[in-house]
Amino acid sequence: MARIVYSMLMSLDGYIAGPGGNIDLPVPGEELHRHFNEDMRRTAIALCGRRLYETMRFWDSPERETGATEVERDFARAWRETPKIVFSTTLNEVGANARLANGDAVATARSLKAETEGQISVGGAELAAHLARAGLIDEYRLYMHPVVLGGGKPYFQHGSSLALTPLGTERLSQGVTLLRYAPA
Repeated sequence: MARIVYSMLMSLDGYIAGPGGNIDLPVPGEELHRHFNEDMRRTAIALCGRRLYETMRFWDSPERETGATEVERDFARAWRETPKIVFSTTLNEVGANARLANGDAVATARSLKAETEGQISVGGAELAAHLARAGLIDEYRLYMHPVVLGGGKPYFQHGSSLALTPLGTERLSQGVTLLRYAPA
């Protein structure tokens, strides 16, 4: 049985995107990027909300193979090799190695969790909140960047409470601290 992991970079004040919806967090440098590359390679399936998927489609681009640094090319390969399921009611199609799901996200995630070995990543705050309410998230990874955005899209959805048990912390490059938690 797979473990579902929700992880995203966030500001110290808890936002994954700034007030205008833009990802206003610093771009990962080479060392931090390597950490995310390894995590992507450990991912058996990536569950994505529409907005996050549209942002990540950048890595599908053939230009990522020629114009990027080696660490970026490595991430692009890992991204393209990882099967993705995109939850959206507005998209009509998705790119290579991705499948569109506009049905019940909880039922889909529950089925995938039972059928899959390894790690299933979930990206997107709204999708993660939906799966969390159903008790499907096994681990939360908060990558705290030492910046304050002052508002925007929160990592945790407002209005929901969640008791967590600490699993550990790790200091990463660029002043980023990884905080790991499991539901209590």
